[in-house]
Amino acid sequence: MSEEKSSRFSGVVTKLGLQPLEAPTLVAHGNKRLQIGLPRERSFDEHRIALTPDSVRTLVNQGHEILIESDAGKDCSFFNNEFSEAGAEITNDVEKVFKSDIIIKVAPLVMEEIDMLATHQTIISSIHLPTIKKPYIDKLMQKKVTALAFEYIQDSAGFFPFVRSMSEIAGNSVILIAAEYLSTISGGKGLLLGGISGVPPTKVVILGAGVVGTNAANAALGLGSIVSVFDDNVYKLMRLQNELGTRIFTSVILPDILIKELVTADVAIGAIHSKEGRTPMIVPETMVQQMKPGSVVIDVSIDQGGCFETSEVRYHDNPSFRKFGVIHYCVPNIPSRFARTASQAFSNILTPVLSRTGKMGGFKNLLYEDAGIRHGVYLYKGNLTNVHLSNKFDLKMSNLELLFAANY
Repeated sequence: MSEEKSSRFSGVVTKLGLQPLEAPTLVAHGNKRLQIGLPRERSFDEHRIALTPDSVRTLVNQGHEILIESDAGKDCSFFNNEFSEAGAEITNDVEKVFKSDIIIKVAPLVMEEIDMLATHQTIISSIHLPTIKKPYIDKLMQKKVTALAFEYIQDSAGFFPFVRSMSEIAGNSVILIAAEYLSTISGGKGLLLGGISGVPPTKVVILGAGVVGTNAANAALGLGSIVSVFDDNVYKLMRLQNELGTRIFTSVILPDILIKELVTADVAIGAIHSKEGRTPMIVPETMVQQMKPGSVVIDVSIDQGGCFETSEVRYHDNPSFRKFGVIHYCVPNIPSRFARTASQAFSNILTPVLSRTGKMGGFKNLLYEDAGIRHGVYLYKGNLTNVHLSNKFDLKMSNLELLFAANY
């Protein structure tokens, strides 16, 4: 048989899956046993954990090793015995946990935790862009770690699954929070959110027609409020109308129209999400000054910088403040108020990713083949790969695609 025919024949045999058993090893990734560490959350007001006992059991059954710091899931009612029975190793030795190949935290690592890292580990956590400082990035770069941010990871459809899941929780909960701050005992105007027969309903203005905005609008309408939604994406506004199943006031973001709605609003919710970097500032201070005294602003976008100029980062122990007579609620991790539900949501998304990582032979192979997961990388082996962090801290940025091309 000629060399050309032999080559063509081999190609046909390969496509039909008839090649000898040893041939696939040339292209297959091969399973890799992952060593995953889950430290206890040390960030103030963070109560979630990234993997539940059920997910731990699934990963352990696949051959992976899970190390969990004692009481890491206590705040969300997942206890040591549950994780231990699922096959995890529970330890009081936090340094041992931080020597794992993969470290997973819901909140960003604190500086003391970075000191415990070895080199060339993989870190999966949130990044909280508005609160992050240059020394934090410098220290991670020195450790030559690969770091992924939950906020930036995409799925195959280009959506942000972790953000979307937490946004569902936030969207439903902001209406409950708004109702609380409108009440008399919370220093509000004494309004029942929604209203009753014979009493004019409350008015809710929502910036953003994404997942948070849609869930917030649905909850507010369910209570009887008048709802207005603004977004610069007309398609999102159309989709919101369809999902709600009723006609409400919608508009693209035009200052003259927005101010008319805000000055009569009882509640204003900022639910703008930026795909990368800081959320655009939609509501200037001059607009907030014209809002009714005692009205409530809830800026869900504060984890990306906020879309109200008057917003300031607050925490669950002191979540609100007043400015120009308007109550502001600006807590970055609203879903942490509902830690168990949020932990289950995190775990549902993260577990298949870790399973695929093991089957594909490690994170490098996964990142090479999955553009959505690769989108979550902001540090790769100590190289900064995120343009927004590069601009914010005036640090050199490396192109992740070029690093892969160079087989770095």
